[in-house]
Amino acid sequence: MEAAPAPLFAFGVIADIQYADAEDGYDFSGYRRRYYRQSLQLLRDAVEAWAAERPPLAFVLQLGDSIDGLNARGGRAGAALEQVLAALGRLPVPVHHTWGNHELYNFSRARLAHTGLNSRPAGAAAPADDCQAYHFSPAARFRVVVLDAYDVSVLGREPHSPRYQEALQLLREKNPNESLNSPAGLKEPQFVEFNGGFSQAQLDWFNEVLKFSDENQEKVVVMGHLPIHPGASDSICLAWNYEDALSVIHSHRCVVCFLAGHLHDGGYCLDSHGVHHLTLEGVIETPPESNAFGTVYVYEDKMILKGRGRVSDRVMHFCKW
Repeated sequence: MEAAPAPLFAFGVIADIQYADAEDGYDFSGYRRRYYRQSLQLLRDAVEAWAAERPPLAFVLQLGDSIDGLNARGGRAGAALEQVLAALGRLPVPVHHTWGNHELYNFSRARLAHTGLNSRPAGAAAPADDCQAYHFSPAARFRVVVLDAYDVSVLGREPHSPRYQEALQLLREKNPNESLNSPAGLKEPQFVEFNGGFSQAQLDWFNEVLKFSDENQEKVVVMGHLPIHPGASDSICLAWNYEDALSVIHSHRCVVCFLAGHLHDGGYCLDSHGVHHLTLEGVIETPPESNAFGTVYVYEDKMILKGRGRVSDRVMHFCKW
């Protein structure tokens, strides 16, 4: 019998760890339990499982919200982040991070750029200003693009800065509610303060990266904290201008998958252009006896997700060039 072909490479995925050294609590609705302290042990269990993979993984994608906003209230953000980075640091492979709203509750963008959550390679050209988007190639004819879903946001920026004021103006135009975190009555309920969007400069840069990948017959996996397809999210947790990001992707042939976090229930859809949108279940709302992470095995014509705990197994097919 002929042996099954080996994957070209494999990588780990995890989202919304939201660690805090605090007793269990609940989300804003008061109904969904959050296991703040236990999330660190679930991360350590994920790291142990990834480290045992043979052949070894090529890298891990941390999809944002690594620590919880609770840490900011008690001045514990630095200590919490050290714990998370120490757990991930036991991996013998690179970890690529995207920033979520909870990182930005704890640190300014300027401060985050000087922590271990800044995985952008030194010398990599930024799309504009302090945008954290970058890309890398883990294997021949494959590329990973890391997007910055809070490039346009009021989170993590100084209130007197032009970028903050521009984001606030957009948010207030779309959301007249007294609380900018409330989607009540909105035609576009994603326009809440805990979300963000992509600047035009980042979208232009993204378009050029995908143009290069088209021309070089590469397959592309994209990651960002916020989902960009309504079929893989509820209407609230989407990026502000998700349609603009989708439009860029759909104008090219190379993208096979978009990976996101933020929505703790997770989600999945295959869109009309054959792009898989996978929103990973959040560690923070995962009971201690379970987990929420996965390993993705990449082949020439498909990606196979082996999920753990709340994350389901999935086969995501795509066309060869």
